[in-house]
Amino acid sequence: MIQSRYRQIVWFFARVIATVIWWDILLPRVGLRGWAARTRPERLRRMAVRYRALAIRLGGVMIKMGQFLSARLDVLPEIITVELAGLQDEVPAERFEDIRRAAETELGAPLLTRYLTFDETPLAAASLGQVHRATLPATEPGGSARRVVVKVQRPKVELLIATDVAALKTVANWVKRYPPISRRADVPALLAEFKRITYEEIDYLAEGRNAETFAANFAGDAGVKVPAVVWTHCTGKVLTLEDVFAIKITDYAAITAAGIDRGAVAERLFQTYLRQIFDHRVFHADPHPGNLFVEALPVGADGARPWRLIFVDFGMVGHVPPNLRAGLREAAIGVGTQDASRLIKAAQLMGMLLPGADLTLLERAQAQMFARFWGKDMDELRNIDMREMRAFALEFRELMYALPFQVPQDLILLGRTVAILSGMCTGLNAQFNVWTGLAPFAQKLLTDEAGGGGLNFWLKEAGSLAGTVIALPRQLEKVLGRIERGDLAVVAPRLEQRVTLLERSVRRLAPAVVFAALLLGGVQLSIAGQTTLGWGLLGAAGLALLWMIFLPGRR
Repeated sequence: MIQSRYRQIVWFFARVIATVIWWDILLPRVGLRGWAARTRPERLRRMAVRYRALAIRLGGVMIKMGQFLSARLDVLPEIITVELAGLQDEVPAERFEDIRRAAETELGAPLLTRYLTFDETPLAAASLGQVHRATLPATEPGGSARRVVVKVQRPKVELLIATDVAALKTVANWVKRYPPISRRADVPALLAEFKRITYEEIDYLAEGRNAETFAANFAGDAGVKVPAVVWTHCTGKVLTLEDVFAIKITDYAAITAAGIDRGAVAERLFQTYLRQIFDHRVFHADPHPGNLFVEALPVGADGARPWRLIFVDFGMVGHVPPNLRAGLREAAIGVGTQDASRLIKAAQLMGMLLPGADLTLLERAQAQMFARFWGKDMDELRNIDMREMRAFALEFRELMYALPFQVPQDLILLGRTVAILSGMCTGLNAQFNVWTGLAPFAQKLLTDEAGGGGLNFWLKEAGSLAGTVIALPRQLEKVLGRIERGDLAVVAPRLEQRVTLLERSVRRLAPAVVFAALLLGGVQLSIAGQTTLGWGLLGAAGLALLWMIFLPGRR
Protein backbone atom coordinates (compact mmCIF):
# COMPACT_ATOMS: atom_id res chain seq x y z
CA MET A 1 0.00 0.00 0.00
CA ILE A 2 1.19 3.53 -0.81
CA GLN A 3 0.91 5.32 2.54
CA SER A 4 1.05 8.90 1.24
CA ARG A 5 -1.73 8.17 -1.28
CA TYR A 6 -3.81 6.47 1.40
CA ARG A 7 -3.51 9.47 3.73
CA GLN A 8 -4.49 11.95 1.02
CA ILE A 9 -7.70 10.07 0.19
CA VAL A 10 -8.71 9.52 3.81
CA TRP A 11 -7.98 13.13 4.76
CA PHE A 12 -10.06 14.45 1.85
CA PHE A 13 -13.14 12.41 2.78
CA ALA A 14 -12.67 13.22 6.48
CA ARG A 15 -12.91 16.91 5.63
CA VAL A 16 -15.98 16.31 3.45
CA ILE A 17 -17.75 14.37 6.22
CA ALA A 18 -16.85 16.99 8.83
CA THR A 19 -18.14 19.77 6.54
CA VAL A 20 -21.44 17.98 5.95
CA ILE A 21 -21.93 17.29 9.66
CA TRP A 22 -21.24 20.91 10.61
CA TRP A 23 -23.17 22.72 7.87
CA ASP A 24 -26.01 20.32 7.05
CA ILE A 25 -26.68 18.62 10.39
CA LEU A 26 -25.51 20.78 13.32
CA LEU A 27 -26.17 24.33 12.11
CA PRO A 28 -29.77 23.67 10.94
CA ARG A 29 -30.51 22.25 14.39
CA VAL A 30 -29.50 25.47 16.12
CA GLY A 31 -31.63 27.70 13.91
CA LEU A 32 -29.01 28.53 11.25
CA ARG A 33 -30.60 26.60 8.37
CA GLY A 34 -30.89 29.76 6.24
CA TRP A 35 -27.18 30.55 6.54
CA ALA A 36 -26.27 26.96 5.64
CA ALA A 37 -28.57 27.08 2.61
CA ARG A 38 -27.19 30.40 1.34
CA THR A 39 -23.58 29.23 1.47
CA ARG A 40 -24.24 25.72 0.10
CA PRO A 41 -23.61 26.43 -3.66
CA GLU A 42 -20.14 27.88 -3.04
CA ARG A 43 -19.28 25.08 -0.59
CA LEU A 44 -20.32 22.46 -3.14
CA ARG A 45 -18.25 24.15 -5.85
CA ARG A 46 -15.13 24.24 -3.67
CA MET A 47 -15.65 20.61 -2.70
CA ALA A 48 -15.92 19.59 -6.38
CA VAL A 49 -12.80 21.62 -7.27
CA ARG A 50 -10.81 19.92 -4.51
CA TYR A 51 -12.00 16.48 -5.54
CA ARG A 52 -11.17 17.13 -9.20
CA ALA A 53 -7.64 18.21 -8.28
CA LEU A 54 -7.20 15.14 -6.07
CA ALA A 55 -8.48 12.76 -8.76
CA ILE A 56 -6.23 14.22 -11.48
CA ARG A 57 -3.24 14.03 -9.17
CA LEU A 58 -3.86 10.46 -7.99
CA GLY A 59 -5.72 8.82 -10.90
CA GLY A 60 -6.94 5.25 -10.43
CA VAL A 61 -10.25 4.64 -8.69
CA MET A 62 -10.57 8.34 -7.83
CA ILE A 63 -10.89 9.19 -11.53
CA LYS A 64 -13.60 6.56 -12.04
CA MET A 65 -15.61 7.89 -9.11
CA GLY A 66 -15.35 11.46 -10.43
CA GLN A 67 -16.44 10.37 -13.91
CA PHE A 68 -19.50 8.74 -12.40
CA LEU A 69 -20.41 11.86 -10.42
CA SER A 70 -19.87 14.15 -13.42
CA ALA A 71 -22.49 12.24 -15.41
CA ARG A 72 -25.24 12.71 -12.78
CA LEU A 73 -26.74 15.69 -14.62
CA ASP A 74 -30.21 14.56 -13.59
CA VAL A 75 -29.57 14.60 -9.83
CA LEU A 76 -26.45 16.50 -8.78
CA PRO A 77 -26.30 20.31 -8.88
CA GLU A 78 -24.85 21.69 -12.09
CA ILE A 79 -22.16 23.44 -10.07
CA ILE A 80 -20.71 20.00 -9.19
CA THR A 81 -21.12 18.25 -12.55
CA VAL A 82 -19.52 21.17 -14.44
CA GLU A 83 -16.46 21.08 -12.20
CA LEU A 84 -16.06 17.31 -12.53
CA ALA A 85 -16.85 17.07 -16.26
CA GLY A 86 -13.20 17.71 -17.14
CA LEU A 87 -12.26 14.37 -15.60
CA GLN A 88 -13.58 12.72 -18.76
CA ASP A 89 -10.65 14.24 -20.69
CA GLU A 90 -8.08 15.32 -18.11
CA VAL A 91 -6.70 11.96 -17.00
CA PRO A 92 -2.91 12.43 -17.11
CA ALA A 93 -1.14 10.14 -19.58
CA GLU A 94 1.69 7.80 -18.58
CA ARG A 95 5.12 8.36 -20.10
CA PHE A 96 5.34 6.44 -23.37
CA GLU A 97 8.54 4.72 -22.27
CA ASP A 98 6.68 3.20 -19.32
CA ILE A 99 3.81 2.11 -21.56
CA ARG A 100 6.23 0.65 -24.11
CA ARG A 101 8.05 -1.29 -21.41
CA ALA A 102 4.80 -2.68 -20.01
CA ALA A 103 3.46 -3.69 -23.45
CA GLU A 104 6.71 -5.32 -24.61
CA THR A 105 6.97 -7.29 -21.36
CA GLU A 106 3.46 -8.62 -21.89
CA LEU A 107 3.84 -9.35 -25.64
CA GLY A 108 7.35 -10.75 -25.25
CA ALA A 109 8.75 -8.74 -28.17
CA PRO A 110 9.50 -5.15 -29.26
CA LEU A 111 6.36 -3.26 -30.31
CA LEU A 112 7.45 -2.70 -33.89
CA THR A 113 7.96 -6.40 -34.43
CA ARG A 114 4.31 -7.03 -33.45
CA TYR A 115 2.76 -3.93 -35.08
CA LEU A 116 3.54 -2.16 -38.36
CA THR A 117 3.17 1.22 -36.64
CA PHE A 118 2.49 2.27 -33.06
CA ASP A 119 1.53 5.88 -32.27
CA GLU A 120 3.42 7.18 -29.24
CA THR A 121 0.78 9.84 -28.56
CA PRO A 122 -2.11 8.27 -26.63
CA LEU A 123 -5.55 8.36 -28.22
CA ALA A 124 -7.12 8.25 -24.77
CA ALA A 125 -5.85 8.03 -21.22
CA ALA A 126 -8.22 6.17 -18.91
CA SER A 127 -8.04 5.72 -15.17
CA LEU A 128 -6.59 2.20 -15.30
CA GLY A 129 -5.20 1.95 -18.82
CA GLN A 130 -4.08 3.92 -21.86
CA VAL A 131 -5.09 3.58 -25.52
CA HIS A 132 -2.78 4.04 -28.53
CA ARG A 133 -3.50 3.78 -32.25
CA ALA A 134 -1.52 1.22 -34.26
CA THR A 135 -1.65 -0.75 -37.51
CA LEU A 136 -1.31 -4.45 -38.32
CA PRO A 137 -0.44 -6.19 -41.60
CA ALA A 138 -3.30 -6.78 -44.03
CA THR A 139 -5.10 -10.08 -43.68
CA GLU A 140 -4.96 -10.67 -47.47
CA PRO A 141 -2.16 -10.12 -50.00
CA GLY A 142 -2.42 -6.68 -51.56
CA GLY A 143 -4.84 -5.46 -48.87
CA SER A 144 -4.39 -2.36 -46.77
CA ALA A 145 -3.02 -2.35 -43.24
CA ARG A 146 -5.58 -2.86 -40.51
CA ARG A 147 -6.23 0.10 -38.18
CA VAL A 148 -6.38 -0.99 -34.55
CA VAL A 149 -6.25 0.48 -31.06
CA VAL A 150 -4.09 -1.03 -28.33
CA LYS A 151 -5.11 -0.72 -24.69
CA VAL A 152 -2.18 -1.07 -22.31
CA GLN A 153 -2.62 -1.31 -18.56
CA ARG A 154 -0.90 1.36 -16.48
CA PRO A 155 2.16 0.18 -14.50
CA LYS A 156 1.58 -0.80 -10.84
CA VAL A 157 -2.18 -0.47 -11.24
CA GLU A 158 -2.84 -3.34 -8.79
CA LEU A 159 -0.96 -1.44 -6.07
CA LEU A 160 -2.94 1.74 -6.78
CA ILE A 161 -6.25 -0.12 -6.56
CA ALA A 162 -5.22 -1.84 -3.31
CA THR A 163 -4.36 1.55 -1.77
CA ASP A 164 -7.59 3.21 -2.94
CA VAL A 165 -9.73 0.32 -1.71
CA ALA A 166 -7.99 0.40 1.69
CA ALA A 167 -8.66 4.14 1.97
CA LEU A 168 -12.30 3.72 0.96
CA LYS A 169 -12.63 0.92 3.52
CA THR A 170 -11.53 3.32 6.25
CA VAL A 171 -14.06 5.91 5.08
CA ALA A 172 -16.76 3.21 4.86
CA ASN A 173 -16.09 2.25 8.49
CA TRP A 174 -16.85 5.85 9.46
CA VAL A 175 -19.95 6.14 7.31
CA LYS A 176 -21.50 2.84 8.42
CA ARG A 177 -21.71 4.17 12.00
CA TYR A 178 -24.42 6.59 10.84
CA PRO A 179 -27.73 4.70 11.46
CA PRO A 180 -29.65 6.02 8.40
CA ILE A 181 -26.87 4.54 6.22
CA SER A 182 -26.19 1.34 8.17
CA ARG A 183 -29.92 0.47 8.11
CA ARG A 184 -30.08 0.75 4.35
CA ALA A 185 -26.83 -0.74 3.14
CA ASP A 186 -24.31 -3.38 4.13
CA VAL A 187 -21.41 -1.00 3.52
CA PRO A 188 -18.59 -3.61 3.90
CA ALA A 189 -20.39 -5.96 1.48
CA LEU A 190 -20.87 -3.16 -1.05
CA LEU A 191 -17.19 -2.24 -0.82
CA ALA A 192 -16.21 -5.90 -1.29
CA GLU A 193 -18.38 -6.03 -4.42
CA PHE A 194 -16.80 -2.81 -5.69
CA LYS A 195 -13.34 -4.30 -5.14
CA ARG A 196 -14.28 -7.47 -7.05
CA ILE A 197 -15.64 -5.45 -9.97
CA THR A 198 -12.55 -3.23 -10.13
CA TYR A 199 -10.15 -6.18 -10.24
CA GLU A 200 -12.25 -7.83 -12.96
CA GLU A 201 -11.88 -4.64 -14.99
CA ILE A 202 -8.09 -5.02 -15.23
CA ASP A 203 -8.34 -8.53 -16.72
CA TYR A 204 -8.05 -7.68 -20.42
CA LEU A 205 -8.65 -11.25 -21.60
CA ALA A 206 -12.02 -11.18 -19.82
CA GLU A 207 -12.72 -7.81 -21.45
CA GLY A 208 -12.04 -9.31 -24.88
CA ARG A 209 -14.51 -12.13 -24.19
CA ASN A 210 -17.09 -9.60 -23.03
CA ALA A 211 -16.68 -7.63 -26.27
CA GLU A 212 -17.33 -10.78 -28.30
CA THR A 213 -20.44 -11.53 -26.24
CA PHE A 214 -21.83 -8.06 -26.95
CA ALA A 215 -20.95 -8.31 -30.63
CA ALA A 216 -22.92 -11.57 -30.85
CA ASN A 217 -25.88 -10.07 -28.97
CA PHE A 218 -26.13 -7.15 -31.42
CA ALA A 219 -25.06 -9.05 -34.54
CA GLY A 220 -28.35 -8.37 -36.32
CA ASP A 221 -28.61 -4.70 -35.35
CA ALA A 222 -27.16 -2.27 -37.90
CA GLY A 223 -27.60 0.59 -35.44
CA VAL A 224 -25.08 -0.75 -32.90
CA LYS A 225 -21.36 -1.46 -33.42
CA VAL A 226 -18.91 -3.36 -31.19
CA PRO A 227 -15.18 -3.55 -32.13
CA ALA A 228 -13.68 -6.88 -33.16
CA VAL A 229 -10.95 -8.38 -30.94
CA VAL A 230 -7.51 -9.23 -32.41
CA TRP A 231 -6.71 -12.21 -30.16
CA THR A 232 -3.21 -12.72 -31.58
CA HIS A 233 -2.18 -9.46 -29.93
CA CYS A 234 -3.90 -9.79 -26.55
CA THR A 235 -2.71 -10.70 -23.06
CA GLY A 236 -4.00 -10.09 -19.55
CA LYS A 237 -2.65 -6.51 -19.69
CA VAL A 238 -2.65 -5.69 -23.41
CA LEU A 239 -5.81 -5.65 -25.55
CA THR A 240 -5.88 -5.04 -29.32
CA LEU A 241 -9.19 -4.10 -30.93
CA GLU A 242 -10.55 -2.85 -34.23
CA ASP A 243 -10.31 0.96 -34.40
CA VAL A 244 -13.90 2.23 -34.24
CA PHE A 245 -13.43 5.64 -32.61
CA ALA A 246 -15.87 8.25 -33.95
CA ILE A 247 -17.81 11.27 -32.59
CA LYS A 248 -17.80 11.31 -28.80
CA ILE A 249 -21.36 11.02 -27.53
CA THR A 250 -21.03 14.25 -25.52
CA ASP A 251 -19.73 16.24 -28.50
CA TYR A 252 -23.17 17.66 -29.16
CA ALA A 253 -22.02 20.20 -31.75
CA ALA A 254 -20.28 17.52 -33.86
CA ILE A 255 -23.33 15.22 -33.67
CA THR A 256 -25.61 18.02 -34.88
CA ALA A 257 -23.11 19.07 -37.58
CA ALA A 258 -23.09 15.50 -38.91
CA GLY A 259 -26.84 15.76 -39.49
CA ILE A 260 -27.76 13.40 -36.64
CA ASP A 261 -30.72 14.13 -34.35
CA ARG A 262 -29.51 14.20 -30.73
CA GLY A 263 -32.94 13.19 -29.48
CA ALA A 264 -32.75 10.06 -31.65
CA VAL A 265 -29.32 9.27 -30.18
CA ALA A 266 -30.73 9.51 -26.64
CA GLU A 267 -33.66 7.29 -27.57
CA ARG A 268 -31.49 4.61 -29.22
CA LEU A 269 -29.07 4.65 -26.29
CA PHE A 270 -31.95 4.15 -23.85
CA GLN A 271 -33.60 1.39 -25.89
CA THR A 272 -30.26 -0.39 -26.38
CA TYR A 273 -29.79 -0.57 -22.62
CA LEU A 274 -33.32 -1.86 -22.10
CA ARG A 275 -32.49 -4.71 -24.49
CA GLN A 276 -29.21 -5.43 -22.70
CA ILE A 277 -30.86 -5.59 -19.28
CA PHE A 278 -34.11 -7.38 -20.08
CA ASP A 279 -33.30 -9.48 -23.17
CA HIS A 280 -29.56 -10.23 -23.04
CA ARG A 281 -29.29 -10.13 -19.20
CA VAL A 282 -25.78 -8.73 -19.49
CA PHE A 283 -25.07 -5.00 -19.84
CA HIS A 284 -22.22 -2.57 -20.51
CA ALA A 285 -21.68 -1.16 -17.01
CA ASP A 286 -19.34 1.77 -17.74
CA PRO A 287 -21.27 4.06 -20.12
CA HIS A 288 -19.28 7.22 -19.44
CA PRO A 289 -18.76 9.58 -22.41
CA GLY A 290 -15.30 8.20 -23.25
CA ASN A 291 -16.77 4.77 -23.99
CA LEU A 292 -19.63 5.71 -26.31
CA PHE A 293 -19.43 7.14 -29.82
CA VAL A 294 -21.74 8.05 -32.67
CA GLU A 295 -20.63 7.16 -36.21
CA ALA A 296 -22.17 8.94 -39.19
CA LEU A 297 -22.57 6.57 -42.17
CA PRO A 298 -22.77 7.50 -45.90
CA VAL A 299 -25.99 9.22 -46.94
CA GLY A 300 -28.48 6.74 -48.40
CA ALA A 301 -30.41 6.92 -51.65
CA ASP A 302 -33.31 8.57 -49.82
CA GLY A 303 -31.04 11.41 -48.68
CA ALA A 304 -31.23 10.39 -45.02
CA ARG A 305 -28.13 10.26 -42.85
CA PRO A 306 -27.84 6.80 -41.24
CA TRP A 307 -25.70 6.41 -38.12
CA ARG A 308 -24.84 3.89 -35.49
CA LEU A 309 -24.03 3.80 -31.81
CA ILE A 310 -20.56 2.44 -30.91
CA PHE A 311 -19.66 0.83 -27.58
CA VAL A 312 -16.05 0.39 -26.44
CA ASP A 313 -14.39 -0.73 -23.18
CA PHE A 314 -16.09 -3.86 -21.87
CA GLY A 315 -13.96 -4.22 -18.75
CA MET A 316 -16.93 -3.46 -16.50
CA VAL A 317 -19.90 -5.67 -17.36
CA GLY A 318 -22.97 -6.36 -15.25
CA HIS A 319 -25.07 -9.51 -15.16
CA VAL A 320 -28.77 -9.68 -14.31
CA PRO A 321 -29.61 -12.75 -12.17
CA PRO A 322 -33.15 -14.23 -12.40
CA ASN A 323 -34.48 -12.60 -9.21
CA LEU A 324 -33.21 -9.16 -10.24
CA ARG A 325 -34.58 -9.57 -13.76
CA ALA A 326 -38.00 -10.50 -12.34
CA GLY A 327 -37.97 -7.40 -10.15
CA LEU A 328 -36.80 -5.13 -12.97
CA ARG A 329 -39.44 -6.57 -15.26
CA GLU A 330 -42.14 -5.80 -12.69
CA ALA A 331 -40.70 -2.30 -12.24
CA ALA A 332 -40.69 -1.60 -15.99
CA ILE A 333 -44.30 -2.74 -16.32
CA GLY A 334 -45.30 -0.83 -13.18
CA VAL A 335 -43.76 2.43 -14.40
CA GLY A 336 -44.92 1.99 -17.98
CA THR A 337 -48.53 1.28 -16.95
CA GLN A 338 -48.58 3.56 -13.86
CA ASP A 339 -49.31 0.57 -11.62
CA ALA A 340 -48.15 1.57 -8.11
CA SER A 341 -48.80 -1.85 -6.56
CA ARG A 342 -46.68 -3.53 -9.20
CA LEU A 343 -43.82 -1.15 -8.49
CA ILE A 344 -43.92 -2.01 -4.78
CA LYS A 345 -43.89 -5.70 -5.69
CA ALA A 346 -40.81 -5.05 -7.83
CA ALA A 347 -39.02 -3.40 -4.91
CA GLN A 348 -39.77 -6.45 -2.77
CA LEU A 349 -38.49 -8.87 -5.42
CA MET A 350 -35.22 -6.93 -5.68
CA GLY A 351 -34.76 -6.79 -1.90
CA MET A 352 -34.88 -2.98 -1.85
CA LEU A 353 -37.28 -2.59 1.11
CA LEU A 354 -36.33 -2.74 4.75
CA PRO A 355 -38.21 -5.18 6.99
CA GLY A 356 -41.30 -3.52 8.44
CA ALA A 357 -41.72 -1.03 5.57
CA ASP A 358 -45.25 0.42 5.40
CA LEU A 359 -46.31 -1.03 2.04
CA THR A 360 -49.70 0.71 2.06
CA LEU A 361 -48.11 4.13 2.57
CA LEU A 362 -45.47 3.36 -0.05
CA GLU A 363 -48.09 2.39 -2.61
CA ARG A 364 -50.11 5.54 -1.88
CA ALA A 365 -46.99 7.70 -2.25
CA GLN A 366 -46.08 6.00 -5.53
CA ALA A 367 -49.60 6.53 -6.87
CA GLN A 368 -49.32 10.23 -5.98
CA MET A 369 -45.95 10.43 -7.74
CA PHE A 370 -47.51 8.98 -10.89
CA ALA A 371 -50.38 11.45 -10.63
CA ARG A 372 -48.06 14.46 -10.15
CA PHE A 373 -44.96 13.66 -12.18
CA TRP A 374 -45.70 10.89 -14.71
CA GLY A 375 -45.24 11.98 -18.32
CA LYS A 376 -42.92 14.92 -17.59
CA ASP A 377 -39.66 15.03 -19.53
CA MET A 378 -36.29 15.41 -17.79
CA ASP A 379 -36.24 19.18 -18.31
CA GLU A 380 -39.69 19.53 -16.74
CA LEU A 381 -38.75 17.26 -13.83
CA ARG A 382 -35.66 19.35 -13.05
CA ASN A 383 -37.76 22.54 -13.04
CA ILE A 384 -40.65 21.37 -10.89
CA ASP A 385 -41.95 24.11 -8.60
CA MET A 386 -40.42 23.60 -5.17
CA ARG A 387 -43.81 24.31 -3.60
CA GLU A 388 -45.13 21.17 -5.28
CA MET A 389 -42.19 19.15 -3.95
CA ARG A 390 -42.74 20.56 -0.45
CA ALA A 391 -46.43 19.67 -0.63
CA PHE A 392 -45.55 16.10 -1.56
CA ALA A 393 -42.93 15.89 1.20
CA LEU A 394 -45.41 17.22 3.75
CA GLU A 395 -48.11 14.76 2.72
CA PHE A 396 -45.70 11.83 3.07
CA ARG A 397 -43.51 13.27 5.80
CA GLU A 398 -43.40 10.00 7.74
CA LEU A 399 -42.26 8.08 4.68
CA MET A 400 -39.69 10.71 3.68
CA TYR A 401 -38.19 10.57 7.14
CA ALA A 402 -38.17 6.76 7.47
CA LEU A 403 -36.92 6.09 3.90
CA PRO A 404 -37.47 2.32 4.21
CA PHE A 405 -35.06 1.40 1.42
CA GLN A 406 -31.79 -0.54 1.32
CA VAL A 407 -29.10 -1.16 -1.32
CA PRO A 408 -28.76 -4.82 -2.42
CA GLN A 409 -25.39 -5.90 -3.82
CA ASP A 410 -26.92 -7.00 -7.13
CA LEU A 411 -27.96 -3.41 -7.79
CA ILE A 412 -24.51 -1.78 -7.45
CA LEU A 413 -23.51 -1.91 -11.11
CA LEU A 414 -27.04 -1.54 -12.43
CA GLY A 415 -27.75 1.48 -10.23
CA ARG A 416 -24.49 3.13 -11.27
CA THR A 417 -25.17 2.39 -14.95
CA VAL A 418 -28.74 3.68 -14.92
CA ALA A 419 -27.62 6.82 -13.07
CA ILE A 420 -24.96 7.63 -15.68
CA LEU A 421 -27.29 6.68 -18.54
CA SER A 422 -29.98 9.02 -17.23
CA GLY A 423 -27.52 11.91 -17.14
CA MET A 424 -26.22 11.18 -20.64
CA CYS A 425 -29.72 11.00 -22.16
CA THR A 426 -30.60 14.28 -20.48
CA GLY A 427 -27.44 15.89 -21.82
CA LEU A 428 -28.24 14.74 -25.36
CA ASN A 429 -31.84 15.90 -25.14
CA ALA A 430 -33.13 18.07 -22.28
CA GLN A 431 -36.67 16.99 -23.24
CA PHE A 432 -35.80 13.29 -23.06
CA ASN A 433 -38.85 11.52 -21.65
CA VAL A 434 -38.12 8.28 -19.85
CA TRP A 435 -41.85 7.57 -19.52
CA THR A 436 -42.57 7.52 -23.25
CA GLY A 437 -39.39 5.53 -23.83
CA LEU A 438 -40.30 2.92 -21.24
CA ALA A 439 -44.05 2.64 -21.88
CA PRO A 440 -43.85 0.69 -25.21
CA PHE A 441 -41.23 -1.64 -23.74
CA ALA A 442 -43.43 -2.21 -20.68
CA GLN A 443 -46.42 -2.95 -22.89
CA LYS A 444 -44.31 -5.47 -24.83
CA LEU A 445 -43.30 -7.18 -21.57
CA LEU A 446 -46.94 -7.26 -20.50
CA THR A 447 -47.97 -8.75 -23.86
CA ASP A 448 -45.21 -11.33 -23.62
CA GLU A 449 -46.40 -12.21 -20.12
CA ALA A 450 -49.94 -12.76 -21.36
CA GLY A 451 -48.86 -14.58 -24.51
CA GLY A 452 -46.19 -16.68 -22.84
CA GLY A 453 -48.46 -17.70 -19.99
CA GLY A 454 -51.37 -18.50 -22.28
CA LEU A 455 -54.42 -19.90 -20.49
CA ASN A 456 -52.63 -19.94 -17.12
CA PHE A 457 -52.07 -16.17 -17.25
CA TRP A 458 -55.70 -15.36 -17.94
CA LEU A 459 -56.93 -17.86 -15.32
CA LYS A 460 -54.66 -16.17 -12.77
CA GLU A 461 -55.98 -12.71 -13.69
CA ALA A 462 -59.60 -13.96 -13.61
CA GLY A 463 -59.01 -15.61 -10.22
CA SER A 464 -57.54 -12.40 -8.80
CA LEU A 465 -60.50 -10.36 -10.04
CA ALA A 466 -63.01 -12.93 -8.75
CA GLY A 467 -61.36 -12.91 -5.32
CA THR A 468 -61.69 -9.13 -5.15
CA VAL A 469 -65.35 -9.21 -6.15
CA ILE A 470 -66.18 -11.97 -3.64
CA ALA A 471 -64.46 -10.09 -0.81
CA LEU A 472 -66.29 -6.80 -1.45
CA PRO A 473 -69.59 -7.61 0.39
CA ARG A 474 -67.76 -8.82 3.48
CA GLN A 475 -65.52 -5.71 3.55
CA LEU A 476 -68.55 -3.44 3.09
CA GLU A 477 -70.33 -5.20 5.98
CA LYS A 478 -67.31 -4.57 8.26
CA VAL A 479 -67.21 -0.87 7.39
CA LEU A 480 -70.97 -0.43 7.99
CA GLY A 481 -70.65 -2.23 11.34
CA ARG A 482 -67.89 0.11 12.49
CA ILE A 483 -70.00 3.14 11.48
CA GLU A 484 -72.98 1.83 13.51
CA ARG A 485 -70.78 1.28 16.59
CA GLY A 486 -69.16 4.70 16.23
CA ASP A 487 -65.72 3.11 15.83
CA LEU A 488 -64.92 4.72 12.48
CA ALA A 489 -62.41 7.55 12.85
CA VAL A 490 -61.38 10.01 10.17
CA VAL A 491 -57.63 10.62 10.18
CA ALA A 492 -56.16 13.91 8.98
CA PRO A 493 -52.49 13.10 8.26
CA ARG A 494 -51.43 16.68 7.58
CA LEU A 495 -53.00 17.97 10.80
CA GLU A 496 -51.30 15.22 12.81
CA GLN A 497 -48.00 15.98 11.13
CA ARG A 498 -48.28 19.69 11.93
CA VAL A 499 -49.12 18.97 15.58
CA THR A 500 -46.17 16.58 15.83
CA LEU A 501 -43.89 19.21 14.28
CA LEU A 502 -45.15 21.81 16.78
CA GLU A 503 -44.52 19.48 19.71
CA ARG A 504 -40.97 18.79 18.51
CA SER A 505 -40.31 22.52 18.12
CA VAL A 506 -41.51 23.24 21.67
CA ARG A 507 -39.37 20.44 23.12
CA ARG A 508 -36.30 21.84 21.35
CA LEU A 509 -36.95 25.46 22.30
CA ALA A 510 -35.58 25.25 25.87
CA PRO A 511 -32.17 23.76 24.98
CA ALA A 512 -31.88 26.18 22.04
CA VAL A 513 -32.40 29.19 24.34
CA VAL A 514 -29.93 27.80 26.89
CA PHE A 515 -27.35 27.17 24.15
CA ALA A 516 -27.69 30.68 22.72
CA ALA A 517 -27.43 32.32 26.14
CA LEU A 518 -24.36 30.33 27.19
CA LEU A 519 -22.67 30.86 23.82
CA LEU A 520 -23.18 34.65 23.82
CA GLY A 521 -22.17 34.93 27.50
CA GLY A 522 -19.01 32.90 26.93
CA VAL A 523 -18.00 34.98 23.90
CA GLN A 524 -18.58 38.28 25.71
CA LEU A 525 -16.64 37.18 28.83
CA SER A 526 -13.74 35.93 26.70
CA ILE A 527 -13.56 39.27 24.87
CA ALA A 528 -13.67 41.12 28.22
CA GLY A 529 -10.64 39.16 29.45
CA GLN A 530 -12.51 36.77 31.77
CA THR A 531 -10.98 33.79 29.95
CA THR A 532 -11.58 31.09 32.54
CA LEU A 533 -15.24 31.90 33.10
CA GLY A 534 -15.73 32.52 29.37
CA TRP A 535 -14.37 29.11 28.38
CA GLY A 536 -16.49 27.56 31.13
CA LEU A 537 -19.64 29.03 29.60
CA LEU A 538 -18.55 27.98 26.11
CA GLY A 539 -18.05 24.45 27.38
CA ALA A 540 -21.52 24.53 28.92
CA ALA A 541 -22.85 25.78 25.55
CA GLY A 542 -21.31 22.74 23.92
CA LEU A 543 -23.12 20.48 26.38
CA ALA A 544 -26.39 22.30 25.63
CA LEU A 545 -25.78 21.74 21.93
CA LEU A 546 -25.30 18.02 22.50
CA TRP A 547 -28.45 18.00 24.64
CA MET A 548 -30.42 19.51 21.78
CA ILE A 549 -28.95 17.20 19.14
CA PHE A 550 -29.55 14.02 21.09
CA LEU A 551 -32.75 15.16 22.84
CA PRO A 552 -35.03 12.09 23.28
CA GLY A 553 -38.06 12.21 21.04
CA ARG A 554 -36.63 15.01 18.89
CA ARG A 555 -37.79 13.16 15.82
